[in-house]
Amino acid sequence: MLGAMNPQAMTTDLRQTRIRSGLEAANIAGLGVDAVTPERIVEWAVTAAQAGQSQVCCFATVHMVIEAHRSGQYARMLAAADRVAPDGLPLVWVQHLYGVRNSRRTAGPDTAPLLWERCAREGLPVALYGATSETLGRLRDALRQRFPDLQVVYAYAPPFRPLTPDEDEQIVRDLTASGARMVFVALGCPKQEIWCIEHRGRIPAVLLPVGAAFDFHAGTLRRAPVWLQRLGLEWLHRLAQEPRRLARRYFIYNTWFVLLVAMQWLGLRSFAPAPPWDTATSSQETSA
Repeated sequence: MLGAMNPQAMTTDLRQTRIRSGLEAANIAGLGVDAVTPERIVEWAVTAAQAGQSQVCCFATVHMVIEAHRSGQYARMLAAADRVAPDGLPLVWVQHLYGVRNSRRTAGPDTAPLLWERCAREGLPVALYGATSETLGRLRDALRQRFPDLQVVYAYAPPFRPLTPDEDEQIVRDLTASGARMVFVALGCPKQEIWCIEHRGRIPAVLLPVGAAFDFHAGTLRRAPVWLQRLGLEWLHRLAQEPRRLARRYFIYNTWFVLLVAMQWLGLRSFAPAPPWDTATSSQETSA
């Protein structure tokens, strides 16, 4: 679990280049979000998987931006990712506001089936890690029907507690032995991104934390209508489905995101207060 840390200092450098990936990016409250599209992420991931490279693509949401703002450790982990795609439409809007135009919403739940289709076509084995055993079972059934040529060589729902070093090492050995070239991870934010960064280099595969993609494609959660997604209001649909779990996060996080972007736009470098929540509780929440 990430401990409480001082919030990141704000910056007025609204455009920056991610030297590691060579992509243009927008600095959104301290988090560099790459100018990418779903198609570009698919081509990058397939190329890396075919080469047996261990790389990570994170799908950034408003929740992720706030978690990175409140935890320098988490922010440094995200900065080390090979790609940071704009999952949330508000992030794309801010990218465009900052002059980064060649970017489109690249959501984990939308990109995952594009990758599953390509993996089926290219013969690239995949692994599923996270969620619950019931969700994984339903997801595997759905994938079998939709992508009959897709090789799902590993599927595991870890316990809802920290793994012991021996358990973690066994998972690494099993994933490696499976031959999976892409590992789709659904542990919730920020746990799933931390897991992927910590296991990059230990597993010879592209690691993709895709959040609620497992639930959506397994049919255990309903996706928002397309018209709500296009308005950037998918969070309202999620809130209606899980009000007790998500109300606090959405109202506080979304409000704080607007304030942080406004402060950055106005150049208020020294005014970056911590959000008014219980750190120990918040760090355990999960999201898409």
